Amino acid sequence: MANSRSARKRIRSSERKRVRNRIVRSAVRTRIGRVRRSLVSGQVEGIEEELRAAVKALDKAAEKGILHRNNAARRKSRIMAMAARLSAMGGSEAEKAVTRAAAAGGAKGRTARVAAAAKAAGKSADAKATATKATPAKGASATRATAAAKPGTAAKPGAAAKPGTAAKPGTAAKPGTRRSKADS
Repeated sequence: MANSRSARKRIRSSERKRVRNRIVRSAVRTRIGRVRRSLVSGQVEGIEEELRAAVKALDKAAEKGILHRNNAARRKSRIMAMAARLSAMGGSEAEKAVTRAAAAGGAKGRTARVAAAAKAAGKSADAKATATKATPAKGASATRATAAAKPGTAAKPGAAAKPGTAAKPGTAAKPGTRRSKADS
């Protein structure tokens, strides 16, 4: 507990500020989320007003010092770029859906970019997805990935491996180290 009167007053005032800041931050997040949802859903009526309200809320929060000005500028930039991408889209409904998913970001956006890249390259999205699944995971050795990709080298169905003999990622023998009989 604080010992001086000024420290106790500082605790009370910082608690008031924390509550106020939390309310403003929550309102900003709500405004931005509303705009993003309406952009991704394809809603066009009233979007400009929502966008203006979100930018205004960000500016006010930055002005009060609740958000850093660069943080507010970054968020405004992202939301405006998303609005620009989605307002400039054209074509079929499938292309619009892909563009909306890419503008939303996240896992859906990455999948849409892979599909768009495959379409641009003249390949089907299924071939692209299959090719990405065959690549080794981070940390896996290239020799295991190529051995698994070679025909006829897959493990026999129903054959059980001996316990403790499966290679773990990142545990390959280092040059110059001894190997036990169990490893060979």
